[in-house]
Order: sequence, then structure tokens, then C-alpha cells
Amino acid sequence: MGFMDRLRSKKKKESPGEASAVRCFEQLDRNLAYFREKLKDCDDVVYREFNVGDRQQYSFATIYVDGMIDKILVSEDVLKSLMLDARQADPAPGRAGRDVYSMALREAISTGEVKEEEYLDEAMTSLLSGDTLLMMDGFDRIIVIGSKGWVNRGVQEPGTESVIRGPRDGFSETLRINTCLVRRRIKDPDLKMKHIIMGRYTKTHVVLAYMDNLVNRRVLEQVRKRLDAINVDAVLESGYVEQFIEDRWYSPLPQVQNTERPDAVAAALLEGRVALITDNTPFVLLVPATLNILFQSPEDYYTRWLIATAVRWVRYLGASISLLLPGIYIAIISYHPGLIPTQLALYIAGTRSGVPFPAFLEALIMESTLELLREAGVRLPGPIGQTIGIVGGLVIGQAAVEAGLVSPITVIIVAVTAIASFAIPHYNLAIGFRLVRFLFILGAAIFGLYGITLTLLIFTVHLCSLKSFGIPYLSPYVSSELTELKDSFVRAPLLSMHRRPRSLSKADNTRMTDRRRDNSRERDGGDIDGE
Repeated sequence: MGFMDRLRSKKKKESPGEASAVRCFEQLDRNLAYFREKLKDCDDVVYREFNVGDRQQYSFATIYVDGMIDKILVSEDVLKSLMLDARQADPAPGRAGRDVYSMALREAISTGEVKEEEYLDEAMTSLLSGDTLLMMDGFDRIIVIGSKGWVNRGVQEPGTESVIRGPRDGFSETLRINTCLVRRRIKDPDLKMKHIIMGRYTKTHVVLAYMDNLVNRRVLEQVRKRLDAINVDAVLESGYVEQFIEDRWYSPLPQVQNTERPDAVAAALLEGRVALITDNTPFVLLVPATLNILFQSPEDYYTRWLIATAVRWVRYLGASISLLLPGIYIAIISYHPGLIPTQLALYIAGTRSGVPFPAFLEALIMESTLELLREAGVRLPGPIGQTIGIVGGLVIGQAAVEAGLVSPITVIIVAVTAIASFAIPHYNLAIGFRLVRFLFILGAAIFGLYGITLTLLIFTVHLCSLKSFGIPYLSPYVSSELTELKDSFVRAPLLSMHRRPRSLSKADNTRMTDRRRDNSRERDGGDIDGE
């Protein structure tokens, strides 16, 4: 039994809050009574009963949720066409009802998505997902008509992953728009998208997307097993799925990448990775995720390799500063002042002469204040939040220095650390580094530089032990494939990146043919005529 079959069979089982698998009734009144009982006090559900035929002898009924359907589609392509076509129908003797039902299913309804459903609970899920139900008296089937038409935010530029050069479209909260944005970029039948329903109450649609000829089968099977093991009452955002499928829940570092950019998803799929597109959220999950991948940006591949490499160096430098600078400052001030020039040491001692707190507590106060300002700025409306973040930091920092609570050098160290953390392209990785930074501060306060070395060693061991769906977190730095280093700390020219990472794709590794430049391109700077 396949994955989707197992999933459907699991959904059929009795579980708290979930309806049992009840087959549709032949009597229209019994079907309507079932829905009216289950949807009691749901005033947004609309019931429409009507008769069709030359003598109005065939009873039909439609059910839909007001606000979730396209009313014009239901009125014009379902009700109007059904009533007109049924009057003109000439059913065979003895088969009148069956022929009218067949006509309603295959001829009268002019919408693109029509299917039959034999279970009432499955029909209920379709109804609450924005489809319209059509029932006919005398038949134990329900016709489900795809009529979703709620208001959506549309395609806008991602707010969390801005780029200077690259596409400006981003995912929205509507699943079909998101899958369409990926299909626009990969026009290949090997792009597979399988639907999964998660959450006993929310019935959230999740799409498992992958390239059938490129995906790592071991990773795909791991993803399927972990998704199959999820049995929760609600999936309201892709973060629910991320926390259920990640390898080490206690690690501060993310093992699943999330993105709002369709071009990033397309690039990941073409590398052999797996995408999870969740309804009601613009954030798509990508697995596996490594530390190297989380330091990359889609913009790296839209610019020349020298510029992209330099920008990556800046990111790694910013991450190192964000992680280590406060701890190094505390260690030097508290334990090793002899490591800095004498004039600088005397100046720092003079600025701290009136400060009543040790360097550790001083840095901890400023770091905690900065995190408080960040959180306050995120929760407030956009313009007000930016004002709180900038003005609040300046005012509080200046006031703290004038009051003698902290030294000016501490304010500078904390400010540089905060700026450096913004150079990390992925928010989840940046906030993980911010948490680990406090461990380095604690180690420096207890043992000085030895504490930083010990904490760095423990952190490195943790990185080496991490895996994302069987792929080492430090890949390709711990890989035996030297060719994978072309897209790591250095982004090599695209002409030299002939193969996909073998750690991600175990199938077709050829990204481009190994062709040299055409002889018609003059290497000596001559014109195209050879003059």
C-alpha cells in the first residue's frame, strides 16, 4: 500500500473530533439532514433545493459556504446550465433519473473541476474547503464542484527576503497560487506535487513537491515517513510541520529551511531537494537544509561570481562577529587586558571607572535591552516599530552612558554585534546564533578566552552531530566530494558548476554539459568578423 493510500486509510479511522466514514444516502432528505445536523448554527452555509426536468420531477440540492466560493461560477456554470440542459434532456425509457444524473455530472456542469464522492465526511471536508456540493435524490453519490473563490492577498514582493536583483514575486496564503508560481518556473512533467491533508480539525492541505528524476530517494522516503507520523488536531502554519519533522528539536539551529521566494524553491527542487507547500501561509519548507545552504541567498546566482563570493565572505564575517564579539570583549576586559595595546586598555579602563557593574553584567544588560527593543519593534505597526528600534536604541544607549550604567565601548560592541547579525540571510539561523551568543558570553565571564574556546569546541561538536534528513549539517565542508566546495565559502563561476551536489541528488547529477566556449567567441578581444 502506497504512502497516499496509507494516509487516506489513517484518516478513515475513528479519532477524537473526527467524523467516522459514513457513506452517502440515496435519499436527498437524509443527506441534507446530515449536513444540517453537523453544520448546525453555521449561518454562513447556504442550502439551495430545486427541481429540474420538463415536469420538475428531479430533486436536486446544492450546499456551499458563503464567502468561500465564486458565486458567479455557481450561478452561471452550475445552477443555470443544469436547469436549462435538464429540461432539454431526452432520457431513455427506464433510465430517466440515471441519465439526468449522468448529464449533470458530465455535461450540464461547465466548470473545470468536478468529481464524485461517496463518503459524507470527505464531502464535508470539500465543502469547508470552498467547494460546492450537488446532490440528487435517488443516488448515493455527491458531486463535488471546484468553486473556490475567496479573496486572497495576491502575489506581492516577499517582505523577509528582499534582493537587489531578482524576481519580485512571492508566495501568498493561497495554496494554488503558490503551486502555480513554482510550475511557472519548472515546466517539466518530472515535477511531482502530491496532496496531503493534515489536522483533524483544520484539514490543512499540504503539497509534497519534488523532481522525480532528481530527488534523493532516501530523503523523500524520510519525509514521507515523518509526515505520515504526524497526528495532530490542527496545522495552522508551516511552522507546525517544521517542528514535527526536524531531526533535533532541542537544537537552537534550524534544520529545515523556509522561504517566501518561488525562485528559491525552484532552485532547491532542481538540486534534488524536497519542498512542502502548506495552505494558509506564504512560507514554504525545504529539506534537507545545511549550514552552507542557510548562508546562501538567491541573489548569489544572479550576480557575477566575484561579487557573490565577496558578499558571502561578508556574511560569514557578520556571523562570526555576531557570535563571538561580545564574549571576546568580556574575556579581554575581565581576564586578558594585556592582549590589547596599552593606550586602548587605559582608555577602556577610564571609561569604565564609574560603571558599577562588571563587564559581564554590563554586556548582559545591553544585550537584553537590545533584544527587548527588537521584539517590541516587530510587534508594533511598521513605521512605529522602525522608530522604536532606531530612536529607542539611540536614546536608551546615550542615557545609559550618561547615567554611568554602561561604558561607551560596551554600547559600541553591542551595536556592532546587532548590525552584524543582520548580515545573516535567514532569520531562523540569525536568531539561533543570537541565542548561542549568550552561551559564549557566559563562558567568557567564567573562564575568559579559555571559556570561549571550550564553548566553541562544544558548539562545533554539536554542528558535526547535526543532520537534516540524513545529510550532515556541515556538508559540503565534511564531504569527500571536493567539487561541492564550488558553491560554499566561494561561489565559483556558473560555467564551472557542471554537477549538482551529490549529497542532495543521488540520481542525475549533471547540471550542464561540459562544453568549452564556442570557437566563434574571440578570446583575444577581436571582433566577431575575425578582423
